[in-house]
Amino acid sequence: MSWQPAKSVPLLAGEPFCEKPPLTYWVAGAAIEVFGKDAWAARLPNLLYALVTALAVGLIGRRGAGSLAGLAAAAAVSTFLLSYQVAIWLATDAPLLAAVAVATWGLYAGFYAMSTGERLRGYTCMHAALAIGFLAKSAAAWMVPALTFITLVAWEKRWRELWRWELYVGLVLQAVLILSWVWVVYAGPDGPAHLKVFFWNNLVGRFAQVDAPEDLQYAAGHRNTPGKYLLELPAYVFPWTLLVLAAVRGAFRRRREPLERQRLARFAAAVFVPTLSVLSVAATARNIYLAPALPGVALLLGGWARDLETAHDRWDLLAMRGTSLLLLLSAAIFAAAILVVGRDSWDVLHARAAYAALSLLGLSIAAACAVSGWRAAGRGRMLRALYVLLLAYCALLVGPASQIYRSVDTWQDLASIGRAVGRDAADRPMILFAPDETTRAFVDLYAATAVDLIPGPITPLSAGRLRADLAGAPRSVVLTLLPGRNESRTLREIKDRLGLNPRTTTRPGPDPIPDWAFDARLRIAHLYALPNGRRYALLESDSAAASR
Repeated sequence: MSWQPAKSVPLLAGEPFCEKPPLTYWVAGAAIEVFGKDAWAARLPNLLYALVTALAVGLIGRRGAGSLAGLAAAAAVSTFLLSYQVAIWLATDAPLLAAVAVATWGLYAGFYAMSTGERLRGYTCMHAALAIGFLAKSAAAWMVPALTFITLVAWEKRWRELWRWELYVGLVLQAVLILSWVWVVYAGPDGPAHLKVFFWNNLVGRFAQVDAPEDLQYAAGHRNTPGKYLLELPAYVFPWTLLVLAAVRGAFRRRREPLERQRLARFAAAVFVPTLSVLSVAATARNIYLAPALPGVALLLGGWARDLETAHDRWDLLAMRGTSLLLLLSAAIFAAAILVVGRDSWDVLHARAAYAALSLLGLSIAAACAVSGWRAAGRGRMLRALYVLLLAYCALLVGPASQIYRSVDTWQDLASIGRAVGRDAADRPMILFAPDETTRAFVDLYAATAVDLIPGPITPLSAGRLRADLAGAPRSVVLTLLPGRNESRTLREIKDRLGLNPRTTTRPGPDPIPDWAFDARLRIAHLYALPNGRRYALLESDSAAASR
């Protein structure tokens, strides 16, 4: 998106990429144009998405249960392990979560408005956010707000809400924004085919099996299993898992209190439970699919934090102290991880010192705060315990986790492979053979924007097409992903000590040429490998190698 002239359909390696609408790519491309082709530039908008998410959820909590509830809900939705993953991952889910959070805020403001003007502003805000969410991840943006609205109407028996004109005025804004993009796609090359992939294969095909080519069968990947989301939910909301359980128990105990006291808990349940139910019966399942419903869990925690000001029982105390122990355990795990993962990065003395210092500082603060939270909870100072436990988790992320990322980033440094491929394949036609999306993306960004693409899977038909392409352009080079991983020194040593590596009496030979490459009379010109990461081979024909 930072260089392609047509912006309506994303391209990867010169081929249309019709999985998601292009908003995420527009914004990241604009950042790349301004700041250059660096990872931090592409990820910079994610900081904005995270801030918008926290602000929207905080506003709902503040309106529903006061300032403390808003602060706690904003902190929770920013630090759940799943929402943290979404925020740091350069994908369409970060803007989707932000858009859904703002839409949820508009829905809350409109549904519980006290005047026509307030209701109109709330529902219009919802529609504007849903339009942005649609352009980020298609109609998936509608699921949480629509299910929340239907649930609230039925739960509170407010059927009149369905007929309020203020609810529908904003649809005009949503239609204008969405249909403008749809029309541009439709009017472009292969427009109807692209729209079918956007809205049928990739949207409906996530929930059910549809008639589509093999490479567009999205239901075939990430298969769902009964209870998957419920079983994994404790990990999604880590490290506040025990606090969430305490919040659920507290909301259930208050179910007979006046409606005003229950409103935030009801809204939270309407945000989360229906979405969880629908996703549980879908054909595909990935943890990030549940991320747009996380504001519901955060709001439930916000209401629980408000009630801690006035009263708590032994179950709340146990949840707080259990969270302290979880964070202490996390600190110990991080300490072990930095010793293992960081060893490969300790070849440079100054890097070793900085690595150790920041990691040790974060671990020390986290451990001290976890112990302080345990003591504060035991003395009945539950809110103080909440604050210091939040600080403990943030210290873990800023200290040891950030340094672990520096090492893990080298495992994913596809930019280095892309630049090397670009140099080694300079002035020669390039063929990508059975590439995945990641391969197409880094080749497009760092190596070449004009390539011949032979999609996977590898079959006699695709291998035959490769031979035909090479016959027509014998100077071509072929880039392909090799199976397996290239283990780092530390990982090899650990596996050797544990007896996990097979014993050999001779040195391992070079990577074998794949059968299809041997049949096509190709040889390996260059090998590329990342520590604990991907391996690629750049192949060329025997005749081209001889001419060089």
